[in-house]
Amino acid sequence: MGIIEPVKNNVGIPLDQILPRVSRPARYTGGEWNQIVKDHRDVAVTFAFAFPDVYEVGMSHLGLKIVYHLLNRRDDVACERVFAPWVDMETLMRERGVPLFSLETRTPVSTFDIVGFTLQYEMTYTNIVNMLDLAGIPPVAAARGPEWPLVIAGGPCALNPEPVAEMFDCILIGDAEGALDEIIAVYKDWKQVGRRPGDRALAGASAAGDRAGPGAPGVTRDKPDLLRRLAGIEGCYVPSLYRPEYNDDGTVHRVAPAAGAPERVRRRIAESLDLTDYPLMPPVPYLDAVHDRAVVEVMRGCTRGCRFCQAGMIYRPVRERSPADVGKAAAETIRNTGYDELSLMSLSSTDYSHIRHVVDELGRDLAPLGVGLSLPSLRVDAFSVDIANKVQAVRKSGLTFAPEAGTQRLRDVINKRVTVDDLVEAASAAFESGWDGLKLYFMIGLPTETDADLEGIVDMTRSVAALYERVASRRSSGSHRRLTLTVSASSFVPKAHTPFQWEPQVDREELERRQRFLKDRLRKTRARFDWHDAGMSVMEAVLARGDRRLARVIIEAWRRGARFDSWTDRFREDLWLDALSHCGLNPRFYANRQRDPDELFPWDHVDSRIAKGFLLRERARAFKAMTTPDCRRDGCEACGVCV
Repeated sequence: MGIIEPVKNNVGIPLDQILPRVSRPARYTGGEWNQIVKDHRDVAVTFAFAFPDVYEVGMSHLGLKIVYHLLNRRDDVACERVFAPWVDMETLMRERGVPLFSLETRTPVSTFDIVGFTLQYEMTYTNIVNMLDLAGIPPVAAARGPEWPLVIAGGPCALNPEPVAEMFDCILIGDAEGALDEIIAVYKDWKQVGRRPGDRALAGASAAGDRAGPGAPGVTRDKPDLLRRLAGIEGCYVPSLYRPEYNDDGTVHRVAPAAGAPERVRRRIAESLDLTDYPLMPPVPYLDAVHDRAVVEVMRGCTRGCRFCQAGMIYRPVRERSPADVGKAAAETIRNTGYDELSLMSLSSTDYSHIRHVVDELGRDLAPLGVGLSLPSLRVDAFSVDIANKVQAVRKSGLTFAPEAGTQRLRDVINKRVTVDDLVEAASAAFESGWDGLKLYFMIGLPTETDADLEGIVDMTRSVAALYERVASRRSSGSHRRLTLTVSASSFVPKAHTPFQWEPQVDREELERRQRFLKDRLRKTRARFDWHDAGMSVMEAVLARGDRRLARVIIEAWRRGARFDSWTDRFREDLWLDALSHCGLNPRFYANRQRDPDELFPWDHVDSRIAKGFLLRERARAFKAMTTPDCRRDGCEACGVCV
């Protein structure tokens, strides 16, 4: 294993003729501090970790760093990174015949043994098709024989894998720790079977447009055998072993497993957070990443039970890292990267039971080094502000609170157990402590939402602004500073495996009316108003609860030019609507239709470990505006994950 070794250009085409002509060429050069370069001849398995977005986004992602570490700590595996090329780079690559290549050794992706994508958000799906096409790899798994790389995926969107199921040979449901080792072991064993002299040479000669096709001589491996063996690993979903059948009304009749495949694929859970599985020496990006800082994951999972939140359901149970491990990880990561900021990562960092102790310890150790602390998410309460004060002792940035809804009634519906008093107390504590910037995050289009709930957002904003005036006038002793107040409103997207998975999304016209409602009323306040593109939210809803028929739509949208759909300035709603129409599918069927409680979902063969009965009980309580307490503090609610 080497670190920052000279990079050999395996593409065979001088990139120095291309990179000066593209924006941000450092996205494609590699060579960063802490990158790991191995000779492919010295390992049994090569793995290309593919992030379907640009370098700056991917390098901010903790999951990438974890998988990179988990694979490269093995002597028999070489894992390299590949990101989606921006449109200018893609154009030049296609003009010059440059195949998609890895950063570490600039090796064509098609020559790796395994290509692994992360499914972080639905609107990256066309980038997956584009990356496979740029690599010269057929985007549909059925067209790939044993001579092609095994194309796999994982990540949160894998919990409803069906819209992209036809693109992958195998999809990991759940945590990578442990499961990746089992996948590598099966692949490594399979690779040795039927291997002939020159087999690797076959792969090495197969850059885009130069690859031997299915049935090429020298390849004798039995790919169906590999897939059957992978399906025997807990958490591994092999889509080709499952056949969906549909009713006349378009709903799912059943998803039939092949003989030997499990009826339901159970989500993989890492029982504990082991420090040996954690990346203490991650690559340090050359460009400013979206989140350019050291990261220590202090806790995985959340038991707050917000009924719209998929992450709060699919990452259960809560697993905490010990304070000693957090301290060790923080010290080593800072030492190995040179960052001047450390983020304590989790879905709700102030719920970490050792947060005060850890913040005190890290503040004492890191502040003299000029290293600041940050928390990515805060509860709406004074405790969070107190922690934030300690965390931001080195440098103060903005605070974000997420009341989610404008009235107590709607907050009870979504089980966001936050009151106006909580917000007032937290905002007051923040302003008293010197904060002049605050962001309030809301979601619109939630089930049962009315204009009164939207008006509640406006009232809450006015109250916070007035509170600042009172506090600031006392605090500044005459010198008057201004509040920077931002109100952000995303649109509700129903997600699989949540209590709201049965609910319709508000149609596009109504979403836009509610956005105008808030925009008009908030104009009279000092708040800046941000909102999400309604058309993009509709497509996200289509894909989030979609079935296998949507693979054709994704590929068709890509053929029509869809790329980087999660970027507002790149999203083309017309391409998606044309693709849906071309495939004979109606977006309203997926996004705006109320599901019957007995309807079979496309993802019901994926066992998230959260009992459907629990989700239905939570749904019923939502419509009675009844809250459910946090099971870590007030007793088990029988969600099923701990069984």
